[in-house]
Amino acid sequence: MNYSILANVKRAFTGETQDLVDPYVQVCFAGMTGCTSVKKNSYTPVWNEQIVFTEMFPPLCQRIKIQLRDNDPVHPNIIGTHFIDLKSISNDGEKGFLPTFGPAYIYLYGSTRDYSLLDQHASLNMGMGEGVSYRARILISIRTEITDNMECPASDVEVEIVPPITESTFGKNEEFFLFASIFDANMIDKRLTDKPIQFELSIGNSGNSLDGHSDSVRRPQDLESDELDEMSADTGYWQSTTAATKASSLSDKSYYYLPYWDHKQCMHVRSIWPDHRRRMYNSNLIANVIEKFEEGLTYAQACIENEGGRDSGSVAALRAALEAASAACAQYARHVAQAPPIGNTKLDRERQKMCLFEIEQMSTMTKSLRALITKHSIKDRLRTAYTYLNKLKRLCEDPQQAMPDVFIWMISNGKRLAYQRITARDIIYSDHEKEGGKHCGKMQTFFLKWPGKKASSPSGWNIPAKISVYLWLGVLQDKKHYIDGLPQGYELSLEIRNADKLRSNAPAVIFYAEKHIFQMRAYIYQARSLIGSDSSGLSDPFAKVIIGSSTATTQVIDETLSPTWDELLLFEDILLYSTIEQIRADPPTIVIEIFDQDNVGKSEFIGRTLAKPHVKAFEDPYERPQFPPSLEWHEITRGDDKAGELLAAFELLEIPSKLDSTVLPELPMPREATGKVPLDANKGPIFPVPRGIRPTLSKYRIEVLFWGLRDLKRVHLLTVDKPRVDIECAGNILYSSVIQNAKRNPNFTNPVKFVDVELPDQDLYRPPLTIRVVDCRSFGRITLVGTHTINSIHKYIYTPMSKREKEIEERKKSLIQLQNVDLKANCIVHDDMFSVENEKENCPLLTREGRSTVSYGSGVRQSTRKRDPKGESFKKRKASTDSVLDDDERSKDWWTKYFASVECMIEEEKEAKKERQGYLQTPQVVFVDETRSPREEVHSPRPERDRFKRRRPLSPRAKLSPTILKKNEIPTSALSKIYPHELEAVSEFDEFKEWLHSFELYRGKKTGDDAEDESRVVGIFKGAIKVYKWPLPKGIDDHTVMGFDPNYGFFQGVPSNDPIHVLVRVYIVKATDLHPMDLNGKADPYIVLHLGSKRISDKENYVSKQLNPVFGKCFEIEATFPQDSMLTIQVLDWDLLGSDDMIGETKIDLENRFYSRHRATCGLPMKYEEQGYNRWRDAMKPTQILAKLCKDGKLDPPVYEYGRVKIGRSVFNMPMHDSELFSDVNLAEEQMALLVLRRWHELPRVGARLVPEHVETRPLYNPNKPGIEQGRLEMWVDMFPMDMPLPGPPMDISARKPKSYEMRVIIWNTDDVVLEDDAFFTGEKMSDIYVKGWVKGPDDCQATDIHYRSLTGEGNFNWRFIYPFDYLEAEERIVISRKESVFSWDETECKIPARLELQVWDADHFSADDFLGKIFL
Repeated sequence: MNYSILANVKRAFTGETQDLVDPYVQVCFAGMTGCTSVKKNSYTPVWNEQIVFTEMFPPLCQRIKIQLRDNDPVHPNIIGTHFIDLKSISNDGEKGFLPTFGPAYIYLYGSTRDYSLLDQHASLNMGMGEGVSYRARILISIRTEITDNMECPASDVEVEIVPPITESTFGKNEEFFLFASIFDANMIDKRLTDKPIQFELSIGNSGNSLDGHSDSVRRPQDLESDELDEMSADTGYWQSTTAATKASSLSDKSYYYLPYWDHKQCMHVRSIWPDHRRRMYNSNLIANVIEKFEEGLTYAQACIENEGGRDSGSVAALRAALEAASAACAQYARHVAQAPPIGNTKLDRERQKMCLFEIEQMSTMTKSLRALITKHSIKDRLRTAYTYLNKLKRLCEDPQQAMPDVFIWMISNGKRLAYQRITARDIIYSDHEKEGGKHCGKMQTFFLKWPGKKASSPSGWNIPAKISVYLWLGVLQDKKHYIDGLPQGYELSLEIRNADKLRSNAPAVIFYAEKHIFQMRAYIYQARSLIGSDSSGLSDPFAKVIIGSSTATTQVIDETLSPTWDELLLFEDILLYSTIEQIRADPPTIVIEIFDQDNVGKSEFIGRTLAKPHVKAFEDPYERPQFPPSLEWHEITRGDDKAGELLAAFELLEIPSKLDSTVLPELPMPREATGKVPLDANKGPIFPVPRGIRPTLSKYRIEVLFWGLRDLKRVHLLTVDKPRVDIECAGNILYSSVIQNAKRNPNFTNPVKFVDVELPDQDLYRPPLTIRVVDCRSFGRITLVGTHTINSIHKYIYTPMSKREKEIEERKKSLIQLQNVDLKANCIVHDDMFSVENEKENCPLLTREGRSTVSYGSGVRQSTRKRDPKGESFKKRKASTDSVLDDDERSKDWWTKYFASVECMIEEEKEAKKERQGYLQTPQVVFVDETRSPREEVHSPRPERDRFKRRRPLSPRAKLSPTILKKNEIPTSALSKIYPHELEAVSEFDEFKEWLHSFELYRGKKTGDDAEDESRVVGIFKGAIKVYKWPLPKGIDDHTVMGFDPNYGFFQGVPSNDPIHVLVRVYIVKATDLHPMDLNGKADPYIVLHLGSKRISDKENYVSKQLNPVFGKCFEIEATFPQDSMLTIQVLDWDLLGSDDMIGETKIDLENRFYSRHRATCGLPMKYEEQGYNRWRDAMKPTQILAKLCKDGKLDPPVYEYGRVKIGRSVFNMPMHDSELFSDVNLAEEQMALLVLRRWHELPRVGARLVPEHVETRPLYNPNKPGIEQGRLEMWVDMFPMDMPLPGPPMDISARKPKSYEMRVIIWNTDDVVLEDDAFFTGEKMSDIYVKGWVKGPDDCQATDIHYRSLTGEGNFNWRFIYPFDYLEAEERIVISRKESVFSWDETECKIPARLELQVWDADHFSADDFLGKIFL
């Protein structure tokens, strides 16, 4: 199919005052361009031409560009550009429609017309950036026809003449009335104030007083005509400028204001436009739904972030948001069903159907999503809700514009200085409140914008001016409503009384008789995470508060990104015009700007925020909950970037006319200045924020573990030799010791320090924490290296559990156990471990008969009771199976175990997926299968055990007795854990950050450019921070990470941070899905390791042309922590010529793993064996590891008895009858210790889950392509301290080598072969038979001799083929190595199934041989 766009271009209005323009329209689509004819010297050209593009459908091009140009021979101008997005004018859904548009006007915007030879804003006319002035409008239509002919589309564009259309069928003209009143203008830039300033209001060309030839008619009556449709849209009547006023300034000369006082300036414009209000109404209705929905979702998201999803508050919030959205959608559908149609064009009709259909559907979808929310799925559901919201946002804007945008310009001396562009649909009036614009008849605050490029550059951060303005737009018939929303308190002038008379004018000035005097108090407490503005990465911030014409500043606080000013700023004599109710309902906007004070030059702008004050009339009582106001966080922005947050509150207190400010609540006593005063302010006494508003403070202790610094870059070309870390919080600074030689040992000597500080109790007011690293140079000089700011210390605050909470936790745990009820035995399938509270009770546990009487919580099934009979039968059975196993053991290697583990992981993933989808919601009945090892039921850690329960009955393996295994089967006890992600991502291990967190240190200015901001990182501080109330409350029953009493500090039992030598073994199994690097779509990968200054490259063993290479390598490196703590594993691509490219890399912090209490040095398998593919890898045996853990946790050493291990008060029962685990009697004690280690997390107080034997999968990333995964690497790392006995030789995981075999095939004879040929003379059927065959492929083919003229189909050969090949026994594959092409540098390896193919052929002399049959073996 191909299709054509017919751009039906009718006319364009522009307004240039030079000689008339010669306009033509250029349309670009999918690389093709078509132009209309040029109309000479015309402002209102009429073309009636269509431009036809022929293009395959659907097109690859997403938008059509329509440009109005002036055909000037010397200097062809672009008058304006408009883009139409095809997605917005078509719908590819099931009830979709092809692209269609109009006939409708498109409005073009661009630069202002200042007629200089070089127009500085010319790029705006090409559609770059926001147009600052109306330029023209064009009436066009687009329609799409699908043609039948399938030839390739022609690339030329046809232009044809079309008959004119009658415009009135698509919308009749109406007279519109636009009204604006400027209430105040302040914060005017000093550079703009030389000459008097006025404002101008325009819509289209109407109201434009400086340029264009369009003039207002003499009186409003002249617009009265029945033929509105005949009148041009440039006709109108307006008084569109305010009186020019000179700006003045109060004390500091930084900002100026226009002294309007009680005379509020007004402007109005009457103009004629086609009436398409319903399009705007429809968009406003949808915008209403979006606003409600978005508000709810933002609140829900905030709830989730604040409580981490623990509480049910976030679930309720998201449910409420979806409920509200569903109701709003349903309401929209009801409203639209009764409303008149949007418009008369095809797109209007289709759009109305589409909006109705989509939003009705949205109503049901949000309702059903609401029912699915649970605590666990809340984040996914929120994501889904956001996709719904974005769908609605796409529906909202109507591609056919109803009216041009409204502009307010600030003009001085005939020059346009700054503007604000307002879309008409935001201020359109409707009788139905939901359809009207959100800003119609309301006061708004605008920061005017600089025209053109300046707005987006840093010089545009300071604004030209701020105005408060009241806007109203509607058809003339609704004119009486334009004063409805004006703030009360004005005098009724003649014009206002006659507002309902259609031809009466709007007033030029509104006079406010009622006024009130206030004192404003600004409580500026603190700011956090400001942008660093100095080269050191810090700022010297001060705040400037502006209300109306008054400004005041705080002190400057040096060198910080989180200043605490704690100041009350007073503003006397704030004059507000209106009634007190109106002021209370809509108080004036306060602007707070944060600057960085520089000693030389101007203060640098950091950001600004807006706030509304609490208003108190004189007669209101000053009491809670309204007063005093509470501090709130306000977000500070700079341009589009976040620039920090400000904690402040504001109140306006009325002073009656005859009295002075002594009648107000008392001020606090002034305090001493802590910072320095800004250069340009003359400050009086400094007041602190009074009690009742300032946060209540309590005594907290900040305890810091200073561990060390890593990767410090140079500062001013000098290395950092003697660094020190300062941690600042709420004005207190904690200094670490100085590292004497950072190169030799970058760790701190005495790591734990604390400081007591006063901190607010409320989470909301928690101050930020700043970590600064300084270098102590000679002669006492100190240089800042870098800083890290923690926004709120909230996440480092620790609240100990009291005994009561502890009991509640325990109760919850016992409830969980009740879910494991076994229905047959009517007792609990307990994790086979129990605690003994007091030693006397221990006696009955020793007699086997009495064992059943002990119930701990409820009946506990002990696995040791059935020991004897079962054990005997197992021994017999084992003997018979030993012979079977021995043959296999030889062919089993580490890879056998790896593949079995991968299968097990895939099964588990499937189970987990099913569980997530909710198939397993029904309560599980536990089947105890006699053939199964009870170890699986009782003895793997709980989550795995549950999985076994569910998986076992499904898997065919359970049907075999546990010891008679299929060939190459691996017993479950020998499997290792395969993690499909990094070890750090396992939730139980908590990224190995229970001791050490890494804090990145930044330096220099934040520019907003990602690449530059990346280079701001100058190093890493490693340590930990705990904040807690001090002294700790009485009656707590809690312990620290290592299980000690928190009263003696949190970091007891921290491992020593002295340098230590470690043997690191990095096992690299294989890589998958690598990014192709060569032209043939493959890569030649090899491994490079970096650790500290050491580099190991495995370049000679690169794998040729593979994206999934198997490396099977173990690399040994000796390292010294802390210098060599970051291990970088890179996968590079070998190239014959040129340097090798990096495919990707992954980094592992070995130090965190080495010191972690999860013991990530060497994983623990399930079974202890001394030789074979599953041999023990660690240097210490399980019993030694267990003894050391008990010693570290200050527990008694473990006691081993038959069938049980006792540690302190906990007893672990052992499944002694499990012949798989306890196959060797001599190793029973080691095996028992190993089982305890695998369940170490069950111990109270000191328990933690230890890392099992595993293979982790790490994603590879390339720094040049941040965030895009370049492949994955399967590997694991073992570490052994060198001061202990060293471990055995490394595990052999090298890829399996194929063995050379020779296969001999003897072909004796053939029978009953099909006879193909006719004998030449006799005509009998016969065949000339021969046999050929191959193993590796047809190119390795061998053939017998030919048995001529077989008449019966019998052939006798007695022939032997000999096939040599390389065979992998374990995988049952033949391995072939061959060059892929003549030009290949090296051979590529591939694996194929082991098959012999034999074929029988009939030999022919003159034609090709005939194929008779084949067989696969």
